[in-house]
Amino acid sequence: MNRLSRRLLLFTCALALAACATSAGFQNLENPAVQPTQGAFKIWWRFLVAEKVGTVPVDPVPLRPLNRATLDALDVNANHVIRLGHSSHLLKLRGKYWLIDPVFSERASPVQWAGPKRFHPSPIALDELPPIEGLILSHDHYDHLDRATIEALALKVNRYFVPTGVGARLQTMLVPAARIQEFGWWDSGTHAGVQLTATPSQHFSGRTLTDRNSTLWASWVIQSGEERIFYSGDTGYFPGFKEIGERFPGIDLALMENGAYDPYWPAVHMTPEESIRAFQDLKAKTLYGVHNSTFDLAFHPWREPMDRLAALAAQNRIDLATPVIGEVLTLGKPRSNELWWSKLR
Repeated sequence: MNRLSRRLLLFTCALALAACATSAGFQNLENPAVQPTQGAFKIWWRFLVAEKVGTVPVDPVPLRPLNRATLDALDVNANHVIRLGHSSHLLKLRGKYWLIDPVFSERASPVQWAGPKRFHPSPIALDELPPIEGLILSHDHYDHLDRATIEALALKVNRYFVPTGVGARLQTMLVPAARIQEFGWWDSGTHAGVQLTATPSQHFSGRTLTDRNSTLWASWVIQSGEERIFYSGDTGYFPGFKEIGERFPGIDLALMENGAYDPYWPAVHMTPEESIRAFQDLKAKTLYGVHNSTFDLAFHPWREPMDRLAALAAQNRIDLATPVIGEVLTLGKPRSNELWWSKLR
């Protein structure tokens, strides 16, 4: 992609981001401490003219390739989380496969000729995925809801679990309405032995310049057997984390957003310091940073979210999981925790 195409696409993204501050439709919970998003002109101008430094890795991002044999060999009595990149994860929950916010396309963009390009391939090809029991979406932004991925999986996923309003999006992507279940905040349901609850987050939604906040955004609590997984989705820091932790005590693993933050849009993405605070509010056992290492979506260096989170976790004696792309994390089992990014450029 040439520089002009990149700038034009980032300009479009900036328009969408700036619109979130004043849009009607679904709204975030009241948060007196929320910091305002910068004005539209400032965001537009910055995306158009500001130079980025170190936002894309020079060295290859390490990756562990996956195949069906490896996945099928995983213990069917345990719960496994496999990092696919960015916020995309494949889960094997007591023998059944699930996906969270799967994006397999080359770019997180409305078009594939321009937009943020992957730093690394997916550790498993889309057509090699096993049958998927359930697919969970946090919201409708392009780096979380990918049309090509959904269209390829449309009839291969048994059930889709999405925030209110996102079901209509999926139906335009060939997903049958009968396979979709929409959730408002605090709605719960059970499927294939897994209990799901959509919980609040502080973000916004929309895929064009005219549909701001027309669909809901959410975090999720996923319970399989006696173990609980929390997925933050995209979110700024807000007091709701404490309530989630109170309603769902004993979260074993918290997949917390940690990337694409910026002082220009502090309300919709968390800094590493805020990710730590939110994790502490949840009173979860293990922290797992997501929303980094795959796409260039902000102005901070690509390694910065992980460097800061690791340092803060050590200072606060927090159990931090640091899987490489393609690594399997099995809840309750020992794991390697190397800081795999630390020596990369």
